[in-house]
Amino acid sequence: MAINWTNLRKQLIGDRTASVIPPSIKLPILPQALIEFNRRAEDPNAGVNDLGKIIQSDSGLTCELLRYVNSSMFGLRNKVSTAPQAISLLGIRPAKLFLMSTGVQQAMKASKSRLINIQSFWTTNLERALFSREIAGLLRANAELAYSASMLHDFLLPLLCNELFDQYFAFAQTPENVRRPLADYEREAFGWDHALAAAQVMIDWSFPDDLICCVMLHHGGLSILSDPEVGRSAAAAVAVAGLMPDVLRQPGDGLAELFKLQQVWPQFNLTELAGKVQTQLEAASAQAGGHFSLARRLEKAQLAQAAMVAQ
Repeated sequence: MAINWTNLRKQLIGDRTASVIPPSIKLPILPQALIEFNRRAEDPNAGVNDLGKIIQSDSGLTCELLRYVNSSMFGLRNKVSTAPQAISLLGIRPAKLFLMSTGVQQAMKASKSRLINIQSFWTTNLERALFSREIAGLLRANAELAYSASMLHDFLLPLLCNELFDQYFAFAQTPENVRRPLADYEREAFGWDHALAAAQVMIDWSFPDDLICCVMLHHGGLSILSDPEVGRSAAAAVAVAGLMPDVLRQPGDGLAELFKLQQVWPQFNLTELAGKVQTQLEAASAQAGGHFSLARRLEKAQLAQAAMVAQ
């Protein structure tokens, strides 16, 4: 049965469509080419050439789109050289999802954070997005939706950590063994969490409801897999990928939860998936070499376990 994402979005957010973010915080501005592309892509008569010309007006979006399509994950024999060709190859909807996540990243790159290393943050997001895509494949869910949502679900955190530094610094300084989930901490400190804040911004940007819902549900953890409505959807893939440790070391028990999932889901081979994602990450990002990836975390955990056994 198809998911009614619009109804789900209304259930998740209710009437809280006005931004919960304090008005003193200046939000990022999306590239104009992306705004125009989103508007034009809603027209069923919009052609690939027209849409490609819109993207080609922004060199940053064009370069990212071509790099994505020509990456090893698509295995093209002949490289794509224009935005219309790339959109034709991907399809309008997948291209739109990718460009949304890329456009937000482009808009946020100007943001600085006193608490988060921005380079590490976006590399972690990319790894998580690649992991989410693999999980979506296991679930037979929308892989492109999962990828884009995982790239986006924490996109406001660097900005929020900078503008609300004292509160987020207090969270970061709390020992991991007694630390609550970040979303719980935010709801107590502010009355809202970064998932709700991001969803409201995405509504203002006219992003699609399925993408918004996946962002809203990204802290669902393993319990989302048993949900009768979204348990086999991209939202579930995003929530599972959201268990990967990140730059704020949240969630604290994420790695243990992934090991737990491996025990009950035979197709979910954590080491194998992490290795596959590591290869993809190294091909996609120049920063991958210095990144403490999931594969490296697993290797470290296995060495620690072997040392304990040897004792």
